[in-house]
Amino acid sequence: MMQPSTSNFPTIFSITETELDLNDLLAQVTLTSTGAAAIFAGMVRGVTERGEPHETEYLEYESYVPMAEAKMKQVADEIRGKWSVVEGIAIVQRIGRLYPKTPTVLIICTAAHRDTGVFDAARYGIDRLKEIVPVWKKEVGPGGGEWVEGDYTPKPGE
Repeated sequence: MMQPSTSNFPTIFSITETELDLNDLLAQVTLTSTGAAAIFAGMVRGVTERGEPHETEYLEYESYVPMAEAKMKQVADEIRGKWSVVEGIAIVQRIGRLYPKTPTVLIICTAAHRDTGVFDAARYGIDRLKEIVPVWKKEVGPGGGEWVEGDYTPKPGE
């Protein structure tokens, strides 16, 4: 079977305030050769176990969009460098006020077959997004709000 050229492989990366549409994103990164899609969806929890368990009324996400989208493209490029079998990639982060049970981020990687590393590619995508993409979240609960620190410390050249 003929493999499409990598220039035909769809890559989506964006920061958005609109509701994430899994079906639409999946359709955009699916080719006729696609037989597998690994999907990671990050959700807003209503109860967080980090530290003392506490209730979350909503999360407030903010981002520096031009830099975040550039970093998302970098993550997609890294995925393609590590897993040449990946066809489509979608990396989409929602910002604004988000309530429990709401998807905040979607990572989709598609490939011809499920046993090609497509699961690992999607996992890598969310891990790298958390490491290098400038998105900040504030947890707001009954006792007020606090900004949640990420793990990212920029290294030279990042």
